[in-house]
Amino acid sequence: MLTHITLRQLHIFTVVTRNNTLTEAAEELFLSKAAVSMALSELEKQLGHALFDRVNHRLILNQEGRKLLPLADELLNRANAIPRLFEHENRLHGQLRIGASDTIGNQVAPYLLSHFRQQYQHSTQTLFISNSAQICQKLVDYELDIALIEGKTLHPALVSKQFSQDEMCIICAPEHPLTQKTNVRLSDFEHSQWLLREAGSGSREFFLRTIAPRLERWYEAFELNTTEALINSVSAGLGFGCLSRLAAKAALQDGRVVSLSVPLDMRRRFWLLVHKEKYQNPLLKCFIQFCFEWRRNG
Repeated sequence: MLTHITLRQLHIFTVVTRNNTLTEAAEELFLSKAAVSMALSELEKQLGHALFDRVNHRLILNQEGRKLLPLADELLNRANAIPRLFEHENRLHGQLRIGASDTIGNQVAPYLLSHFRQQYQHSTQTLFISNSAQICQKLVDYELDIALIEGKTLHPALVSKQFSQDEMCIICAPEHPLTQKTNVRLSDFEHSQWLLREAGSGSREFFLRTIAPRLERWYEAFELNTTEALINSVSAGLGFGCLSRLAAKAALQDGRVVSLSVPLDMRRRFWLLVHKEKYQNPLLKCFIQFCFEWRRNG
């Protein structure tokens, strides 16, 4: 029977999964590399299975390790809750690791987190902002507890539910001829140049799904990995852009770019994602419910 597996071993195991090398894991744990290696080896010995593939001094989580990770995550979360068991029942404890794609991370999450902190007096959160694809991967790898993204994912390990929405817009430079046209048609964008975010971003996915299929010929002028670079490039006349109206708000207000009205449904959903095997402690459950009920102006 597996009677000697300790929470310390499981903690070391989860830290190694995040770092991929013993050296980096040891630095995070403030332990020696030898101590980390010994704890991991003892855990694998007790389980009778290797949990990582050793590739060029890196530890890559294998199939057996992936089976253990959800249970280890749950056990550690439950263990961390024990010291708080008899404290005031309305208080939330623990750290919440939130991932958000670009528009939500910059335009929505700051207000959402501010209201959450005010309502629940909980201030231990981290916010990681990147494109949707990277956010989803970190969620799959248990490096995040929850994700808020613009593009829906079909990853089999993740569960997604809509929690809000926004509106996309097509922008161009103020001096572009289309700004003088009363009724802009999609045919006006034939043979046009477009400035797009990088692969994996929600705005790029929206453009490729909603606008690109309706154009016979279009060209990608630049691929940019920040919204500000995209807005500035549009302002400089390098092409059209497609992005969230929330993200373009300041540039539209100061006249750097102009929004073109087109005969398309430009609404886009915001999605809340969690790992389907992730243990949802009271803090995570509370935050999920808060996201579904929250309105920025509510």
